[in-house]
Amino acid sequence: MACKLLITNPLEPSGILMNNDIYDRITNLIIERLQAGVVPWKQPWSCDSLPRNGISMKPYRGVNHFVLLSLQNSSPYYFSFQQVRSLGGNVRKGEKSVPVVFWKMLEKEEHPGELKKTPFLRYYNVFNLSQTEGIDASKIPPTEIHDHDFDPITKAEQLLEEWEDSPKMKFNENHAYYSPAQDLIGIPNPRTFFKDEQYYSVLYHEMIHSTGHTKRLGRHDKMKNLQFGSHSYSQEELVAEMGAAFICGMTGIEQHTIENSASYIKSWIRTFKDDPKVLVIAASQAQRAVDYILNNRKSEEPEHIPGERELILEPFEV
Repeated sequence: MACKLLITNPLEPSGILMNNDIYDRITNLIIERLQAGVVPWKQPWSCDSLPRNGISMKPYRGVNHFVLLSLQNSSPYYFSFQQVRSLGGNVRKGEKSVPVVFWKMLEKEEHPGELKKTPFLRYYNVFNLSQTEGIDASKIPPTEIHDHDFDPITKAEQLLEEWEDSPKMKFNENHAYYSPAQDLIGIPNPRTFFKDEQYYSVLYHEMIHSTGHTKRLGRHDKMKNLQFGSHSYSQEELVAEMGAAFICGMTGIEQHTIENSASYIKSWIRTFKDDPKVLVIAASQAQRAVDYILNNRKSEEPEHIPGERELILEPFEV
């Protein structure tokens, strides 16, 4: 690729694979998959908090998945106003809906026998089951939670144990998250993940988020707006997923996680008009975060947090 990442201080914690090209290698693997096209991101664990339509039971995908998941409602089920009524229920007075977007193809015959298809963004408003009343519980089928015998991976576990500055961790949560206010990582039960490697990838993602805390690298303090959907939020998601991919490479499990990491990154890089340069910026910040986890200390060089003008750049050749 045109821009090479420099390795300033490669480390070798016991049992962890680390060499001079690990950051470049993983970055190149992700860029290759972005260029080839990746499948939509799939949540790597199964739980009853996956946002889905309460009638069709189909999980929401793309940005709808992230928006609804961020609301942290008590139920995973969402309905349009008419769907609530069709189930014999009502939306409680004062409750506010959230828009769900989807693309619809409009067809127009410009010339005889020639149809022109134009993508058109549509949306409809949905309400969470917790915002309704009067719906018979028997009309909402239970969801099935995946369960398997989790087999801890030695190298992956060792990295966790050796991070002295780790935040608190809370297990058996319905979703994965990092809470800056509590300096707390929440993670689902590892038995609910479809692959053992995916459990570590998600946990590493939240660990990278936690390096942005004030008492660590202070990355979050330098970002103007970390609200969901903002450029800073999107950039932080890229940093976290790139960092997770790096650590997966160091512990030798990237072959099981790289595809989903690439598709997750693809979903956020669209915020920057698919500009590949933002990936290099995120990789640089992710490298610093990984170095911090391995070193348990800050780098002597000051970290540069790019502003929005720097993040929206012209594409370059890869």
